[in-house]
Amino acid sequence: MALIGANELKRKMVIAVEGQPYTVVEVTFASPSARGASTMVRTRLRHLLTDAVLEKSFKTSEKFEEPDVELTPASFMYSDGDGYHFMDDASYEQFALTEEQLGDERLYLKDGVSLQVRKYNGEPISLQLPSHVDLAVTDAEPGVRGDSASGGTTKMATLETGLQVRVPLFIKEGEVIRINTQTGEFVSRAKE
Repeated sequence: MALIGANELKRKMVIAVEGQPYTVVEVTFASPSARGASTMVRTRLRHLLTDAVLEKSFKTSEKFEEPDVELTPASFMYSDGDGYHFMDDASYEQFALTEEQLGDERLYLKDGVSLQVRKYNGEPISLQLPSHVDLAVTDAEPGVRGDSASGGTTKMATLETGLQVRVPLFIKEGEVIRINTQTGEFVSRAKE
């Protein structure tokens, strides 16, 4: 297995630190101020299993293993009292993740949405959502006279999954809109 040097770290990389799997959230390189001192790599890491954040500095000479983490295509099927159920698109195996494992990502899930599931040692642990999802507006305040697409005024809207987002005044109940899953912000009306 190839080792990753600390000087090669980039955001969203997955590495093993002290035998535990982490994803790199932030990485900065600190140049030394004294002669002979080595460059330090400052990182902010998120534990893949617990979501705990760890801030740690490494020397550029340090090496990390790649943990047994893989992304496989999957589809969301449904949710019930036991959790959120998915199907692995490659093996057709079904699996479930709990509300705690998903956190706010559950608000972007609707039947049939295609995504990637992150597996650690073969067990599903988290999701990688598509960059955008299309969701129907179930509740929106009525707009007022003079609404325009160019106006910067927004209102709150509730979507079919319970997610609440700010949308332009011209968006109405029943419309399908595109949401950025990274920021949770309105992007556009969904393309038909």
